[in-house]
Amino acid sequence: MPGCGKSTAGRHLARHLGWRFADSDTEIENEIGGSIRAYFEQHGEDSFRAIEQRVLSRLSGEDHMVLATGGGAVLREANRVSLSRPGNQVVYLRASPEDLARRLRRDTQRPLLQGGDPLRKLKDLYRVRDPLYREVAGYIIDTGRTSVPTLVNLLTMQLELAGLDPAA
Repeated sequence: MPGCGKSTAGRHLARHLGWRFADSDTEIENEIGGSIRAYFEQHGEDSFRAIEQRVLSRLSGEDHMVLATGGGAVLREANRVSLSRPGNQVVYLRASPEDLARRLRRDTQRPLLQGGDPLRKLKDLYRVRDPLYREVAGYIIDTGRTSVPTLVNLLTMQLELAGLDPAA
């Protein structure tokens, strides 16, 4: 979900592991030469999701990389398939809509949360996306009010329990 800590935790985890970090939204903005918000407004969600699918297909095949996806990446089945490739470890950083609304109360950059009642929108997004996140995730970690260092430790332990050697 937007605001659950994917980019922040991912960046810290990658640094901890000595791996490359990529944020799919940043990669998309590099590809389109501008902001996702502006692209969304000009071209619509379907066009954005097609670019997102292409970027995720490319990034999800790389080794020794922590990838933070956009919150809606799971909406397309092709993305769920890409993320679930053998060797990939998918973690769902779960947070309640109420926690997300608190974190995002001043955010003006997320197109799907602009205008109206952000908490209602987050609840609607959660209702649709939570089952899809659960479908693709090998691990679910509640990020409610967890600190970033604690979250990185939890993620590292999950990788170790999965039999992955971060140094490899």
